[in-house]
Amino acid sequence: MIATGMPRLASALCLAAALASPQSGNVSRTMTEGGHRMELVLERLDHDTWRTIDPGLVLAQGDRVRFKFRTNFDGYLYVMNQSSSGTYEQLFPGEETGQDNRISASREYQVPATSAAFRIAGPAGYETVYWLATPARLSDTAPRYQPPPATKAAPPTLIPRCDDTIWKSRGDCVDPSAGPKLVPRGEAIPQNLTGPGISRDQRDLLFLRQKNTAVISSPVPLTGPVIYEYRLAHR
Repeated sequence: MIATGMPRLASALCLAAALASPQSGNVSRTMTEGGHRMELVLERLDHDTWRTIDPGLVLAQGDRVRFKFRTNFDGYLYVMNQSSSGTYEQLFPGEETGQDNRISASREYQVPATSAAFRIAGPAGYETVYWLATPARLSDTAPRYQPPPATKAAPPTLIPRCDDTIWKSRGDCVDPSAGPKLVPRGEAIPQNLTGPGISRDQRDLLFLRQKNTAVISSPVPLTGPVIYEYRLAHR
């Protein structure tokens, strides 16, 4: 179900608008340091203002969030989600979000578009958002426009937990297992993100934090697709 202008995070993560048009902005230092780098920022709507939040913040029912995404290389972006109820959903590219998933170096994109946001709903747990970036378009045999898997995976059973040692001054609950991660060995991933040339075992990826910006980097230029996950924790 999609609320007006506000897709929900419930049985699946849905998008109601296209990836935002590239926006100009200051190029961060991480975008000029060599190798291939990606930046992910999570924002939450606070009254009428979007504020950057800690990637590990445990969100509450009804919270509205969105991502900002930027790379230092040209390529293509594919995004999938496994909800806390175990349902898979293709977020981008898609019929509702537009088929042009090209990304340009140092340009900022928003997922979803600025006129929409994701609304947190559904069972407490983790939304596992898979990000696949590739310097070249995937072949038609890979996950380009295939529909989401029809079957439902077993829902995760972990419940977000606050880390008392890193609680914020205003009492925010932060779960260190949330945020961007390598795809764990043996973890099932969406069928749309499997195919020729897609390697899930990318131990050379580095995950850094610069304030509330997550930086995913490869020490060497990417020659093929790279996939990682971003866990959204919520009550």
